[in-house]
Amino acid sequence: MAAALERSMMEVCGFERESVQRFKDVSVDMGISPLPGGLRFPDSAGAFHYEESAKLQSITSNRFIHWSTSGDTLQLLEQSLDLNLLNNAVRVRFTNCTLLPGGVTIYETLNYVIILICTNRSIHRMVLPHPTRMYRSEVLTEVQLQSIFTDIGKLSLQDSAHSAIIPVSAGQTGTPATSTSWISQNGHAHYALASPAGGLIVLTLPPHDAPGRLVVVELKRSSMMRKISGWIPSAIRGEQNASDLVVGLAVHELEDDSFIFSLCQDHRLRTWSLRDQVCLLELDMLDFMPAIKGASRMSGQGHRLRLCFSNTTGLCVCVYLSTPQSGQFTVLQLVAAENNRYSLEHVSTLFTTQETIVDFQLTATDIWALWVDQSNAAVVKYINFEHNSAAQWNQVFVQPPPDEEVHVGVDQDPRETYLDLLFSPVRFSAAAILKALQIYRHGSERLSDVSWENLKKEVTVSVEMELQSSVTEFEFSQEEYRQLQVEFWSKFYSVCLQYQESLSTPLGLSISSHTGLVCLLKKGLVSFLLPCFAVDHLYLCGDESLFSEDETTVTEEPELARDVLQLVRCLRMVSGAISGSAAYEMEQVLEHLEPPGQAAEVVLENLLSDSDTMEDVQNKLQDIRNPMAAMMVLQRELDLETDSDVTERVFTQGGLNLNTRIGLSQLYSSSLSVSLVCQAVAHVAMTRTLLCRDLLILQKLYLRCGDNVFLGGGAHLLQLQQDLIPRSAQLLLSYHVLRHVSQSLVSSIPVDILDANLQHLSVLELSDTPSPSTNISVLSPQTILELFYQTVARKLILSQMDCDQLVWSHMISSVVHLLAQQLWPSNPGFQFPECLMTNCQYSQLQEYVRLIAPWCQVNIGSCHFMLGQCYLANGEGQKALQCFQEAAAEVEKEEFLMKLAGVEDEDGATSARLQYYNKVLRLLEDVGQPELVISLSSLAIKEAENDINSQAALWTRIFKHHLDLGHNSEAYEALIQNPESSMQLDCLRQLVVVLCERSQLQDLVQFSYVNLHDEVVGIIESRARGLDLLTHNYYELLYAFHINRHNYRKAASVMCELSLRLTREVRSVASLQKQVNCFLSALTCLRLIRPEFSWIVQPVGGATYERAGTSPKRNSDGEFPPEPVKGQVAVLEIKDLEKLYFLSRSRLTLARHHPPSAAIAGSASAQEMVSLLVQSGLFDSALSLCQTFDLDLDPVFEGLTFKCIRLQFGGEECQSEGWSWLADNQLSLVVNTKESSAADEAWRLLSSYLDRFPSSNGRFHRCVINKLLSHGVPLPDWLVTSYKSVDGASLLRLYLNFDLLDDAADLVLEYVDAVLGRGHAYFGIERPLSATSTSSSSWLPYTSIDQLMQTLADTQSSSSVYTKVREKLDQYHHLLEQTTRHRLSCR
Repeated sequence: MAAALERSMMEVCGFERESVQRFKDVSVDMGISPLPGGLRFPDSAGAFHYEESAKLQSITSNRFIHWSTSGDTLQLLEQSLDLNLLNNAVRVRFTNCTLLPGGVTIYETLNYVIILICTNRSIHRMVLPHPTRMYRSEVLTEVQLQSIFTDIGKLSLQDSAHSAIIPVSAGQTGTPATSTSWISQNGHAHYALASPAGGLIVLTLPPHDAPGRLVVVELKRSSMMRKISGWIPSAIRGEQNASDLVVGLAVHELEDDSFIFSLCQDHRLRTWSLRDQVCLLELDMLDFMPAIKGASRMSGQGHRLRLCFSNTTGLCVCVYLSTPQSGQFTVLQLVAAENNRYSLEHVSTLFTTQETIVDFQLTATDIWALWVDQSNAAVVKYINFEHNSAAQWNQVFVQPPPDEEVHVGVDQDPRETYLDLLFSPVRFSAAAILKALQIYRHGSERLSDVSWENLKKEVTVSVEMELQSSVTEFEFSQEEYRQLQVEFWSKFYSVCLQYQESLSTPLGLSISSHTGLVCLLKKGLVSFLLPCFAVDHLYLCGDESLFSEDETTVTEEPELARDVLQLVRCLRMVSGAISGSAAYEMEQVLEHLEPPGQAAEVVLENLLSDSDTMEDVQNKLQDIRNPMAAMMVLQRELDLETDSDVTERVFTQGGLNLNTRIGLSQLYSSSLSVSLVCQAVAHVAMTRTLLCRDLLILQKLYLRCGDNVFLGGGAHLLQLQQDLIPRSAQLLLSYHVLRHVSQSLVSSIPVDILDANLQHLSVLELSDTPSPSTNISVLSPQTILELFYQTVARKLILSQMDCDQLVWSHMISSVVHLLAQQLWPSNPGFQFPECLMTNCQYSQLQEYVRLIAPWCQVNIGSCHFMLGQCYLANGEGQKALQCFQEAAAEVEKEEFLMKLAGVEDEDGATSARLQYYNKVLRLLEDVGQPELVISLSSLAIKEAENDINSQAALWTRIFKHHLDLGHNSEAYEALIQNPESSMQLDCLRQLVVVLCERSQLQDLVQFSYVNLHDEVVGIIESRARGLDLLTHNYYELLYAFHINRHNYRKAASVMCELSLRLTREVRSVASLQKQVNCFLSALTCLRLIRPEFSWIVQPVGGATYERAGTSPKRNSDGEFPPEPVKGQVAVLEIKDLEKLYFLSRSRLTLARHHPPSAAIAGSASAQEMVSLLVQSGLFDSALSLCQTFDLDLDPVFEGLTFKCIRLQFGGEECQSEGWSWLADNQLSLVVNTKESSAADEAWRLLSSYLDRFPSSNGRFHRCVINKLLSHGVPLPDWLVTSYKSVDGASLLRLYLNFDLLDDAADLVLEYVDAVLGRGHAYFGIERPLSATSTSSSSWLPYTSIDQLMQTLADTQSSSSVYTKVREKLDQYHHLLEQTTRHRLSCR
């Protein structure tokens, strides 16, 4: 239900939170010399409200200008409740002039806003553009606009067209005492001044856009005067005297004339016609005053005059007459008669007991008045002057000043306590604190433009420094230091109080005739008057007002109304009896979440023992006939609980046009409105917290009194104890939460944290969650209530209201009431915690949940979720997990959690919790909390007993995060538990890949892989064959996997496949080394199994590439190669692998000796490798390779022979190169004492090879000799000797082949001698020829000898050689003949 409103109002101050208001300073110097002596008028203030301020779609809606004057300075400030205005403050200083009372008037025309200013010596006119001309768009979309004062610095305020010096008559002394000004219908600017000699002076400036000169008119009593009773033919003439001095002026335009109403010191009201320059009416106001002795001799300085014109009542004039004992308001109405005659008819006379009036305003129905009491505090009241027979003034509850005494608890830090009070959003303005700080620092440094937080730091530093400088002792107790802290902080606090009081000095009232907005204008700030709710009105009413009432709007039943009033009177008495310490104790109970009922009993005990007031309370309680009903009425008014969520009652705006929707989007959105609305909620919360406290204490008193005050007896006591007292306690706690929310400040959050939080929220997929604040508010700092209203609540509130007419009293009370409802903990809406979460206000959100969790069960699960979010943001993961688990039980019950989980109405509880868990798990993953994901997933699995897919997803999630954390065993267990085969296979694949990348192969190999052995092998094989060997090598993992399971044949096959792939794909020394190791491993594996099984199957065929690096898809011609032949296999045994191993080792040897050759050697065959090894001088390796593959050794001997030739005939470079390759071969161990060269060592190596590899026919010797002779190299003696013993005949043929006739002849001679028995051992002849021998196997190569002899015979130079050979042959033949004969004879 809507809260009941009373006629009373309450004040809400709009404290600024900037230390210095940024005014634009403008100086106006008319060239006037200063007057002797100091002249100063009282400070004044006023306001102007735009004509269309009540129009929703207008750019001037809820827009106004207020000003204040002080001496020669005028401050102007334009503000709006809907938009933030830029450059909206200006300070104008008039040199050597003083602003007059009533000297500022503002008018608006279609295109301009005109400000008329009167000083004691000059008049001025400011012509500023109208807001509608500054912003011409039909649709207003900005949230910040330029003020009309933006370009005020461009105006020439000294220009004669807009300013003038007031002319001074000869002999005139003094200056005008008051003034007024106005714009006539033809655009002239008129200034009416109260002449110091009596009468009026009217100065007129031409229209601002037309030429002209200043016109001065003097209105005197010598003019024809028309009395109310009719015409008087004679003129009244005479000199002006002091009684004619004007103390109040007001003007009204009527038709084509201006009526000037002047209230003079002689208590007469005179009406002047500016057109006719005559006094039309003169009325003695004492005629309306009761007979008072000496009334005619009153000074009249306190008199006031105001006008009001409305279409319903016409023109009304209100005169305030001030007397020493009281004041009187007289309302008159201007009535037109025939023949242009006018009269003032009496409407009403109202009396007041207040003495010092500051200002009053007249509306069409009411009089609003502002006084100050003896303590200089503002007193504001208003009354309907037509329909108020009882003459009862309506109260305005002004905001009380901050408490003079500050209670610092024993467990509280004095500094923190005072800082909380000083920087509370509803107690002190920044300007007061700043001025107090400058005084406290003795003016040592002037601070300006200090932020709220920096100001707080400056205050702390200054007070602490003052404390430290006053300490003379080096040691004192903690209690003594605490007392010093209290002393110095209370001193600074008292200075702040003084300046706050000074800034709160009331200067004027302003009431908008369009919206009904009421402003209380003070020296340093502006406050607003809001309608007071009925229950607040009852509690705030003073005793006099409360006892004079006999009805209330909280109920329509007269009897019940009287009971409610009597109950409230008792509450007021209880409130007055509670001491400061008792009030502080109750505050601490609420803050520490202790039961408020028990604390109320303690307070009641103290009241009963120490106060006589309670006896009066008990007596008055007996006058209440139905206390239960009265209490329930109060509780009903206090309870803001609604039956449904606020968002469910939002009115649709689809039918509104665009301009209206945009207007609603900006209504009450300015920083001023944000502060105003939220401070109103704060005041309501503070008031009702005290009311609930007192009600709870009073109920405890009822419970104690029992049957003495209850006519119903025990039944009522039972209801009181079981229903009313718990409800009062809950109301007290609820309003305590509202008060805390309204005073808790927003934390400043870095942009990167906001962005990260926004990303986390996107994971939750809360589509209607408000976006973080864009900082459109200039409030610094904001309260969390202001943040909530600005970002979320305002839109929801306005969507529920009828905003056709912007009536202030209706609009603001509805906004405040609906905002309080949205904050009410027991209501189902959950927008406020969502807003705090969105804007990263985690500490504030934690405190909010802490305050409501113990007693409020509404949205308890959502609160746990929010608390979990806070813990998560603060790094307290385990606490967050506990909160998330507690929230899961409420998912299907609370709207926020259902929205979070995306639950539909038809979803079951189990499904809802699973969806909730999934969202939370995604959140935990997004914030990087894998341990929490694992824990929560394990819990969620229990909810998914019958949902295989959900179980599989959860096990997969557990597996993933265990794996990420390096919990390999736990990840494997999660993999095994996964009930879905495809997900299990994906996890297995990921396990293999990740452990390989981490090089945690031991874990990977040792897992048992129950029922997954083949899948593991397949995964590893697939990745091994599909990835680049240079970056990943899964073959080794597969080898270890098979070895660990004693599957040696497969392990050997893996190593063999790896080595062959390395042969084809990788050409480097490291690759060759790996190939060697692979073949060794394969051989080792096969030797570990029985011989009949020591073989492997090796696939053959497949795509072959022409060269390394070619595309496997196309050949060198760009064509697709033929499909590889499939199904062919080769069986490799140990001997085959040994050959492959030796070939790989030879390749490695070559690559190590000559790294550039690794690319060639990588795929070279055995025969090609022999050539490569020979070229590199690796003859030992070449010979071994030839022996392994049964290759011909001739290339080795030929290569070595060629290197010997090069060394023999090469230079120094060849020698050093020779030593290099000689070192890579195994030389003879024979120690040669003689220094040898590389060539000698090479010949030795060749000789050793010939010895190591003999041949029956001297093949290798022949190969070497043939190589030497082909290069024309003389044969070494050792080689000739060696070959002679093997095959002398072949040596002869070689000589003949290369035309070495002399050598051939010598060989024949030696050969014949050997056959004849001389040196036959050198030719390998065992039984030489002799005359007596019976058997001989020796023979001569006759063919070669005949060829030699023929050649020698044909060569003339060889005749001697021929002769020798012939003789030797003859000798042989002779012996042969003898031997033949001998053998024949022996037969």
